[in-house]
Amino acid sequence: MLPPKAFLDALGAHASRLFSSDSPLPRSEVEAQFKALLQSAFSKLDLVSREEFDSQMVVLARTRARLEALEAKVAELEARTAPPSE
Repeated sequence: MLPPKAFLDALGAHASRLFSSDSPLPRSEVEAQFKALLQSAFSKLDLVSREEFDSQMVVLARTRARLEALEAKVAELEARTAPPSE
């Protein structure tokens, strides 16, 4: 993964080359090349999609709920088996 400054510098250099072309490109071609440039840059980052993030949040919430239930059960069993204090 690139550090943020290096990433932005590389992105800026590529964008500068794209927009300073000697021959003017049609808008659709500029958009397509810029989109490809951004996709290439983002692929170098450690990113996940919103969908993947949300699904992992659901899994995490479910896991936490199960862990809390297990902790409560263990506490209950420990309380039952603890020797009576005098």
